[in-house]
Amino acid sequence: MTQFGRALSELNIEILCANSSQAKGRVERANRTLQDRLVKELRLAGISDMDAGNVFPPGFMERYNARFAKAPHRSDNLHRALNVEPDRLRDILCYRDERYMGNQLAFSYDRHRIILAESEITRALPGKYVDTYAFGDGRFDLRWKGVSLPYSVFDKDQRVTHAAITENKRLSAVLEHIKAEQEKSPPKVRRVGKQRTQYTPTGRRNDGWNSLAAREAKKDRAASQGSDI
Repeated sequence: MTQFGRALSELNIEILCANSSQAKGRVERANRTLQDRLVKELRLAGISDMDAGNVFPPGFMERYNARFAKAPHRSDNLHRALNVEPDRLRDILCYRDERYMGNQLAFSYDRHRIILAESEITRALPGKYVDTYAFGDGRFDLRWKGVSLPYSVFDKDQRVTHAAITENKRLSAVLEHIKAEQEKSPPKVRRVGKQRTQYTPTGRRNDGWNSLAAREAKKDRAASQGSDI
């Protein structure tokens, strides 16, 4: 189930899907008209910034509905009252998920490492699933059976910036000291080729102890020793 379907299910709202091609066509035609017409209307109105663009839609909607809107067959207001408490809307209309809790009381979420604070409740959580609540205003909550759990966040993608490095007042003095020490030490001679392994060629060819010539010589020695006996 998607997040949208879960929220409607908790609000006791039935989803009427556009299963027929005719119903799907009506939806797509309306979206295509808005996407095409709205862009051109913005261009004709000379709108080029966000503030003016936010002021434009109310008037555009009024003109659009006056031209294309269809009157409903029944003019009665069929909206029903909300069946949940207003305080619960915040928990329903958010992005909810489950995360498996490991033995270290930590899990990954959105490229961050969530680490739970150790308590009597969290000690029993390894091997179980906890509920995550991501709200539209950027807040994040972690719960187990409705109880909020304290946690800390570790950003795995954090990097040390150049500004953070240069803010250290002792950095220049440390670099000057390292440079002075490097100038005192003699320059290192870089070895190239065979100098890297300090190998000195002897000029003799070594075919190996088990080469064909070595085997033939071994046979000759064995034969000569046998004939001497």
